[in-house]
Amino acid sequence: MLGPKKWLEKYVNIDVEASELRDRMTMSGSNVEDIRNLSKHCEGVVIGKVEHIESHENADKLVVVTVNIGKRNVQIVTGAKNFKENDYVPVALEGAKLAGGLVIEKGDLRGKISEGMMCSHEELGFPKNLVPENMKEGLWILEGNYEPGIPFAEALDLNDDILEFEITPNRPDCLNMIGLAREVAATLKTEMLAPKIQLSEEKRRTEDEISVTVDDAQGCHRYIGKVLKGIAIKPSPDWLQVLLMKAGIRPINNIVDVTNYVMLEYGQPLHAFDLEKIPSKQIVVKRAEENHTFKTLDGMERSLNKDITMITDGTKPLAIAGVMGGLESEVNKNTTEILLESANFAPDGIRETSKRLNLRSEASSRYEKGVDKEVALTAINRASQLIQMLTDCEVLEGVADEYPVPFKEASIELRVSRVNQLLGTSFSGEKIEEILKSLEVQVISNGDVLTVTPPSFREDLVKEVDYIEEVARIYGYNRIPSTMPEATITVGGINPSTKVENSLKTALKSQGLYEVLTYSFVSPKSISKIGISKDRPLQDTIKLINPLGEETSVMRTTLMPSMLEVLERNYKKGNAKMKAFEIGRTFWKNPEGNLPLEKPKLVIGIYGEKEDFYCIKGNIEEMLRSLRIEKLEFIKEPFHTTFHPGRCANIYAQGRLLGTFGEVHPNITGNYGIEERCYLAEMDFEEILNQAVLEKKYQPLPKYPSILRDIAIVVSDHIEISEIEKVFEPYLEGILESYELFDVYQGDQIEKGSKSIAYSLVYRDFSKTLKEKEVNKVHDQVLKDLEEKVGASLR
Repeated sequence: MLGPKKWLEKYVNIDVEASELRDRMTMSGSNVEDIRNLSKHCEGVVIGKVEHIESHENADKLVVVTVNIGKRNVQIVTGAKNFKENDYVPVALEGAKLAGGLVIEKGDLRGKISEGMMCSHEELGFPKNLVPENMKEGLWILEGNYEPGIPFAEALDLNDDILEFEITPNRPDCLNMIGLAREVAATLKTEMLAPKIQLSEEKRRTEDEISVTVDDAQGCHRYIGKVLKGIAIKPSPDWLQVLLMKAGIRPINNIVDVTNYVMLEYGQPLHAFDLEKIPSKQIVVKRAEENHTFKTLDGMERSLNKDITMITDGTKPLAIAGVMGGLESEVNKNTTEILLESANFAPDGIRETSKRLNLRSEASSRYEKGVDKEVALTAINRASQLIQMLTDCEVLEGVADEYPVPFKEASIELRVSRVNQLLGTSFSGEKIEEILKSLEVQVISNGDVLTVTPPSFREDLVKEVDYIEEVARIYGYNRIPSTMPEATITVGGINPSTKVENSLKTALKSQGLYEVLTYSFVSPKSISKIGISKDRPLQDTIKLINPLGEETSVMRTTLMPSMLEVLERNYKKGNAKMKAFEIGRTFWKNPEGNLPLEKPKLVIGIYGEKEDFYCIKGNIEEMLRSLRIEKLEFIKEPFHTTFHPGRCANIYAQGRLLGTFGEVHPNITGNYGIEERCYLAEMDFEEILNQAVLEKKYQPLPKYPSILRDIAIVVSDHIEISEIEKVFEPYLEGILESYELFDVYQGDQIEKGSKSIAYSLVYRDFSKTLKEKEVNKVHDQVLKDLEEKVGASLR
């Protein structure tokens, strides 16, 4: 938002330089990004009056102009065409420095001396998009009468510091001069004076000329119309054109320029209709008809639908509400009667319409953020005052005002103690009241509690903390002393789930696995691709209502397809080895509600020349050991269709299933184009969390020596290792400290259908030195139990 300092001074006394105003406004929350001045390219430029024009005798496209610059006349040769005798123009004299670094010098043009240059807007530093349409290819022709020779910047009040404010989306009340003036007044602790509006109205009433009906109260909260007659359309006076250009708006004509001026002044967009082009003499605000088209002011045909709010004459559309008017009802040079519109539209509706039509305007950008409903009447009267001042027109009495969604005040309680607690200050209730009243907030004091009511233009003041922020910024953040917060100190920490997750990640990364992240949205074909039949629960996926495509149309119930895709990509990129894991969520239908059940899972994927079933088993054991989940059982799983039936096992701890791992079935790896053996594990993270032991216990190193006994036993081939180790488990409560498998052998020296299993058994007593006979007694009992329970015999 551009705020010319001299324009702001119309409403508030600013007794500081622009640089200091910038700093103070920035500290109070209204950040100023830049300060610019349009007079810097006008040095050496004066007002000139064209006295005489004659053809150049040596050039058909040039003319020789005599220009009065006050104390003397100068001769200027130019090719411009859009001026005539008695016009006032800006004249750059010899030595003047214009935009783009151009320095004016006296010269000879085809035998005629040229003592300066008559200037266009662009040559004086004005952007082309701000130049009036009739002067885009010619000189700047001034509208008023001036004394020749006076400095151009002084005559047009261009020596003005223009502050560029950064207005945040929650402060649309500052997208206008009055709003900025309020902030300046509160910051400088001075008074803000709004313009005095005085109208000379006719006895005829606006309501007798036009009627207003709002059928779409959801899209239109208020609509005001006012009729003006005896209008003369012409260029605006220079003061109005310059003010608009300072604020970044291109002048068009006196009526449109006034509506833009008032929009910049009060923040209320206005629109003027040619009243003669509304034969029904009624305005009806309603939704557009589906698939109809409408030609806007920019000459473009717009396709409408039933979600767009339109201004109509009851049957024919006149404007797209809050966005842009229609070409058929626009004001032109023949217009003598106008209907002024000042309305309030729903921000969401304007935002959707603007986005749908790919059409943005100054009006829509303000409506999208929210416009004060109460300012609509003030703005239309202000515009009527200015139009009457410029055209001496007739202003009909009153307005046609439909207000279906009126503004409602919303008071809340503000605690003085809470203000001081949050800010670390010791403000009195009177001080807080003084600050808030400077922002036009109504305050009723009741001891420690203030009842505060925001003005209609501050819809962002909703909660107690919003008012506390206002107190802080107007008082000055830089003036608030640094203090320690007064609050109950709580000790933070990491929750158990995150601790377990971090431990798992550390354990797996330390074994050379890479962590990967994959999408939760997958293809419905991915479950079948890993060999899961249609009747299995994994196929009962949650379908997305609005998916990006077929490949991401359902939410995953397993992480295995995603991991196989990771292995596939690495394999096809030529990576000889890949070890990866992911901890992610799977999603299941919830029979008790709309939101899905989220179940976290851990998946591990491996391939490589030296990787096999026992490698991934070792990775799992080491990972679970980091969480002190040690008494694991690995039980053969022959029915899981994703895995090789003879190389798959379920993982149990304390009788609870943790997950499944094994070699991926060759048919499945073939689906992914992988020609190496792959190994997968998928585990239930919640079950791991339930069994994890996070508390660490330490014990001293043993004082007494251990005794080691190695045994090699022969058992039937169908006996699993877990069955043998179940025999050892009860003895761990006694002097058996640990056992470790170190060899499995099948060969010529072992009877067919049998295998040799070798273990190291460590015996220790933590209270004394063991004797041989004590160890022998327990060891013999272990061997006896092995013989009885698993049919083992010593080799």
